[in-house]
Amino acid sequence: MSQKQNGPQAAEKTARDWVKILAQYREPNMLRSLFELTVTVVPFVLLWALAWWSLSVSYWLTLGLSVLIAAFLLRLFTIQHDCGHGSFFSNRRLSDWVGRIIGVLTLTPYDVWRRTHSIHHSTHGNLGKRGMGDIHTMTVAEYRAESRWGRLMYRLYRHPVTLFAIGPGYLFFLQNRIPYGLMGQARYWISAMGTNLTIVIALAAIWYFGGLMPLLLIFVPATLLAATAGLWLFYVQHQFETTQWEQEDDWQLHDAALHGSSHYVLPPVLQWISANIGIHHVHHLYSRIPFYRLPQVLRDHAELAEGNRMTIRESLANARLHLWDENSKRLLSFAQARQLYG
Repeated sequence: MSQKQNGPQAAEKTARDWVKILAQYREPNMLRSLFELTVTVVPFVLLWALAWWSLSVSYWLTLGLSVLIAAFLLRLFTIQHDCGHGSFFSNRRLSDWVGRIIGVLTLTPYDVWRRTHSIHHSTHGNLGKRGMGDIHTMTVAEYRAESRWGRLMYRLYRHPVTLFAIGPGYLFFLQNRIPYGLMGQARYWISAMGTNLTIVIALAAIWYFGGLMPLLLIFVPATLLAATAGLWLFYVQHQFETTQWEQEDDWQLHDAALHGSSHYVLPPVLQWISANIGIHHVHHLYSRIPFYRLPQVLRDHAELAEGNRMTIRESLANARLHLWDENSKRLLSFAQARQLYG
């Protein structure tokens, strides 16, 4: 992982300076957005049809095709993500309705997710405003002050099996069925229930025309694989050793966005599937930039390309980091915290 500042050039510009520079990349291109949507939706539909046909040939072939379906489902989620930021189309209403339709495929009520994700962007790195749209992270001091039971519960929550094996299914199949965190507002219940109703109708139609196997061998595995990959991406985008957390009095929105988000360097195929979401430090600093313009930002500004770089190999070590140390300004493992503080 690269350091937060990379050489004198990066040191010359503050996060606020970069916001002004990045504003020039914010405008979406309608034709490019429609192209990106088409090359994602069409293969997704064709692969679903091919997988359905393959049920009469080999269940193993069907499961193999479900992996490809999961890749395009993940890409659909990132397009929904851009719609939520208003960066995919200039027309807000068009963005919202495209996002709502995709939300049925991703099992994610669009208006609920849009609101919680907006909160995530506006509070990330603020120790005084955790708990909405993020992965719960304790400080070392908070963890040491917890009861034995509280520590055990936190360890269970942060365990990789919980986060990446149990978590994806729980989040997308169960938690997303209600407007979690926004229970008191009718508009979000409408979003959740409207999405749920459409999902039920779609699944009932699949069952009626194809029986149980399309659901068990295409829908469920593709959704779980896409959800797991998406949750891992979200995790490594903010959970790394040199991320940034501050108490509310010291917290600054733009610094937290730039320095508290990673640049996840992926192979070209995976970068395409994930719609450049790995360029997360730029996205967090200026979320109105369409995902297809993020690589251009890095080409134009080499210092941003070097900031908070993380390879796949390097990212694997982040799964063991769980506690924020306010003294060293590092995310630590439980073992490291024990060595430092007993």
